[in-house]
Amino acid sequence: MGAGDGAAEQSRLAAERVQRLKRQLDQAERATKSWDAGSVGERLVADRLSRLIPHGWYLLNDVHWPGRPKANLDHVLVGPGGVVVVDAKNWTGEVSVAAGVLWQGRFARTQSVDGALAQCAAVASVLAPPHRRFVRPLICLTGQPDLFGITNSDVAVAGVDRVVAAVLALPPVLDQQTVVGLYAHLGEQLTQESAAESPAVNSLSVKPLTVKSPTVEPAGGGPPVAGPPRSGQTGGRSGSRQPAYGTRRGARTGAGSGGSGRARKSKAQHDAASGMTRLMFLAAFVVFAVYVLPYWGR
Repeated sequence: MGAGDGAAEQSRLAAERVQRLKRQLDQAERATKSWDAGSVGERLVADRLSRLIPHGWYLLNDVHWPGRPKANLDHVLVGPGGVVVVDAKNWTGEVSVAAGVLWQGRFARTQSVDGALAQCAAVASVLAPPHRRFVRPLICLTGQPDLFGITNSDVAVAGVDRVVAAVLALPPVLDQQTVVGLYAHLGEQLTQESAAESPAVNSLSVKPLTVKSPTVEPAGGGPPVAGPPRSGQTGGRSGSRQPAYGTRRGARTGAGSGGSGRARKSKAQHDAASGMTRLMFLAAFVVFAVYVLPYWGR
């Protein structure tokens, strides 16, 4: 093989490497966009759920999924209507609930419904048996704000503009003392493993709703927690005609612990930073492969 043939072979190999690197760059960019979209959706849902403050509801954002160290729960509500585990989804396209099935376009999203039931079961597992039947799952969609439906497995699906009315339509099942006690208990249980991984994050992961409120001694002798502000009456209803869910039968708290879980945000951010470092090295390698490697050894 002559010198010219060797240079041609080196150029071909370099071009193949460049193509592989470009594909890796595209995959990294798509993953970063997906993480960003999910984060924006969760913030929007958290902001909307904060409107439940005057009605005696507490909110836990981005907490640990019991039994799954690298998975999180988007939002957990505790209030007069019970415990609601909210899974935020930022889906695109046409989404509907037809014949008790959740659809995105032509595809049945049964896996997402099963995941919501698994989250519900995980939260129920850390509660005392008398309170487990008050845990309900809810999928909140940011891209379809006016949607509302209930699946055959009793999972509520609500758009972001209807989620508050859906929660307020739940019949009252807990008094204020029990609500505060459950909130304190879940605040401890849903941050244990995440706190062990990163103690500095514990104070940011679980907190009462975002307005200042008087300190309330929770039931059961637990540590004091911030109580929800009063607005004439706690646990009041808005008078909306939004149909209540969870009344046909209790949430299936015996569902398996399977289902898809999101990686924790801290892991996603770490992966994104690592991805940027890899991109810099990949870019340097592309320059080397294209402009240096073909002439190497001449």
